[in-house]
Parts: sequence; structure tokens; C-alpha cells
Amino acid sequence: MKTYKTARESRLSITELMLPSHSNFGGKIHGGHILSLMDQIAFACASKHSQKYCVTASVNRVDFLHPVEVGELLTLKAAINYTGKTSMVVGVRVESQNITTGTKRHCNSSYFTMVAKDENGKNVPVPGLLVQDHQGIRRFARSKFRKEAAFKRDTQFDENNFNAESYINALATENIKIALT
Repeated sequence: MKTYKTARESRLSITELMLPSHSNFGGKIHGGHILSLMDQIAFACASKHSQKYCVTASVNRVDFLHPVEVGELLTLKAAINYTGKTSMVVGVRVESQNITTGTKRHCNSSYFTMVAKDENGKNVPVPGLLVQDHQGIRRFARSKFRKEAAFKRDTQFDENNFNAESYINALATENIKIALT
């Protein structure tokens, strides 16, 4: 196995026709179906990079920017943005295309943290990322700092260290009524 790989070596894309069976009660493609496709391509991309079975450790924020209609083509693109010791951040971009007009829309992007596993379920090292352009540096740095911000946020609100009184004033303009007993 290589020590370092480029994002291009693991990049994948899939396109699927959105069928009525994929729709929700509102007639739009169900977000859960899109999330499932995103998880599948993130798994495939991470497994291709690491040459190992991978599991989803976390999914960073998913915003549905535009609804997807039945009959549209949905294209998902995935690439490795960051590599840690045993984990990888896979960037996933989703676009829909109206097949009669050709109009394409960016539906959402998200970041999946995937962890490589051995046959016993233990975490295993992954190849590093060989970055060859400024875009790659930007993606790697963004993932690194997003990871650090998530850790800080999680520890800041840890129930063992959280001081509710220090947040009461910040919540004064929110839709909350505080009635401590």
C-alpha cells in the first residue's frame, strides 16, 4: 500500500435517476434517501483510499439547499479532503439535473469522517494525502480546523464542565423561558 495518495486516486462519482419510490409525502425526493446515497459514496471513496473496510464516524452538517424532483438525475461526487492516522474526511457534493432542460443545481455538500478498520474491527492506519494544489491545501486545512472546532464545541458543552449561569444572558433574546427551581 502507498504511504501517500492523491485525492484524484480515490475520487468517485455516481449518477442515479430519482424515482417515485424515492419521494416523500410532499412529492420531493426524501432527504433520507439522499443521505443514504451520500453515505454509500463516502464509504466507497474512503475504502478506495485506504484499501480497508470503513465505517462512518460522523457526518458534518447537511443543509438541503434545493429540493430534488422525481425524474431528475442526482449526481454525487466524493473525494478525500483530509487524512488523519486512521480516519479520513470525505467531501461529498450533490447536484441535481433536470433531464429535459439540462438545468443543474447544487443540492448540498457535506463532510463524512470515515474510519478504516481491519478484519477484527480495530482501527488501522490510512495512507496520507498527497496534495498538489492550493485547492487541496484549502480543503485539508478546512477539515483540520473544522475537526478542532467540533472538539472545542463538544468539550465546551460537556455536562460535567458546563456552567449554565454563564449562558443565561446570551439566551435572553431566544424563544426560551427559564424557570430554574
